[in-house]
Amino acid sequence: MKSKWSRKERSEKITKPVSEMRWVQVRLIPIWLRLLIFIVLLVLAAIAGTMVGFSVIGDGSAADVFKKETWQHIFDIMNGK
Repeated sequence: MKSKWSRKERSEKITKPVSEMRWVQVRLIPIWLRLLIFIVLLVLAAIAGTMVGFSVIGDGSAADVFKKETWQHIFDIMNGK
């Protein structure tokens, strides 16, 4: 089996000029982990927003956000019951 280049040509390292070299970036945080972090932060922001909104705007206790009766009352108001 013959190759295109001689052994001497193959042994010489081919160097590209700087203008032709491409930058390869290695991701430190994989995409799936970025999405997971984003979803967790989104949930935490929603929880913090409901707590602040319920306690500051609604004049209630921030801990009442986690009670089932509070959400049942909100859904009853939304459904017109």
